[in-house]
Amino acid sequence: MSRTIASDCVTDCERDELTSASAAAEHLVDRCLVDGPVGRVGLEIEAHCYDLADPARRPGWDELTAVIAALPPLHGGSLVTVEPGGAVELSGPPMDDPAAAISAMTADRSVLRASFAQAGLGLVLLGADPLRPAARVNPGARYRAMERFFDASQTGAAGAAMMTSTASVQVNLEAGPRDMWAERVRLAHALGPTMIAIAANSPVLDGGFTGWGSTRQRVWSQLDSARCGPILGESGDDPASDWARYALRAPVMLVHSPDPTPVVEWVPFADWADGRVLLGDRRPTMADLDYHLTTLFPPVRPRGFLEVRYLDSVPDGIWPAVVFTLATLLDDPTAADIAAEATESVATAWDRAAQVGLRDRRLHSAALTCVRAAAERVPADIEESMGLLARSVEQGRSPADDFADRAVRYGIAGAVTQLAHGEL
Repeated sequence: MSRTIASDCVTDCERDELTSASAAAEHLVDRCLVDGPVGRVGLEIEAHCYDLADPARRPGWDELTAVIAALPPLHGGSLVTVEPGGAVELSGPPMDDPAAAISAMTADRSVLRASFAQAGLGLVLLGADPLRPAARVNPGARYRAMERFFDASQTGAAGAAMMTSTASVQVNLEAGPRDMWAERVRLAHALGPTMIAIAANSPVLDGGFTGWGSTRQRVWSQLDSARCGPILGESGDDPASDWARYALRAPVMLVHSPDPTPVVEWVPFADWADGRVLLGDRRPTMADLDYHLTTLFPPVRPRGFLEVRYLDSVPDGIWPAVVFTLATLLDDPTAADIAAEATESVATAWDRAAQVGLRDRRLHSAALTCVRAAAERVPADIEESMGLLARSVEQGRSPADDFADRAVRYGIAGAVTQLAHGEL
């Protein structure tokens, strides 16, 4: 449920029938990134919702939407939505810099937490639901159809966990000047494993320890790589063309006929656009192409801006520092150079980062360098959060270690209950 950063990347939905995959590629190349300055930041934060009296119960759709309908104004401008499994997401508007985005999101989270607490509900920032089995509460037709798609593609368990048991902090950044696109997209990907190791916060899923610091990343890796893997081509020199190839090769998940209908055969969008296969007894339109893009979930998704999707949801004490670190390493030229060099040897270590995190010597070294570079540039109002993050990284610990320690001491349900009540 993202909020647009680039001012001109939302246009009227085009309904013209596509005549070929080449026409679709042209559309994708022209619109996937927007030329402009860096600086603005948009944030999205998802939190699992628990009944304070019974954390094993998953609050229902009507219960959640009633609380949201009664919310007081959110002066930071965030939208509030409910994810398929009942996680509550705040989606903030683009702000001029990371500090402004963090300040606005912090204010809105405070209002949201207080309102949910009054309703007997707690919002917990973890990358995966450690207690409850996967279950959908959002009745939307899209999510019903997605369940059927994942079941048909033999990824039903991972698909259900992805939709209903995971939560993230998403950072949206400007694409930047055209001549920097390749460099910025490459760095956004290269930072992925290091930032995953820093922000890992999902060691438990469905009542059991998984052996992974970021089980959320593990879940995503179990899904189709043509839909969820990185978009970069061999060189990474032309990210717009890389995105076009990725999107056209990806299999179609849903077709509106008129309700979302799962496509249970493997049909690359290019085959539909070229007329080799007809879905819904027709060829696709531009609207179908745009909808297809919403069913692709790479770790960095170009949407006019760069949508960075690989961070676990992390506690209030450190998410401001995690956000500031990522934004600074991409948007500050000197910090970006430091980050590019520091992460070169671990730029593709996605699974290693998700499983062992900062216990890996190379990932720990990269994380130390990156966090220190960001800390040198941190504004006063984020210093406390940055101090917490820096100490954690220096000790080779992630939020997953803190939650695991709590769960061992108090039990998984006890740990969740403490966090739902706001205990540090």
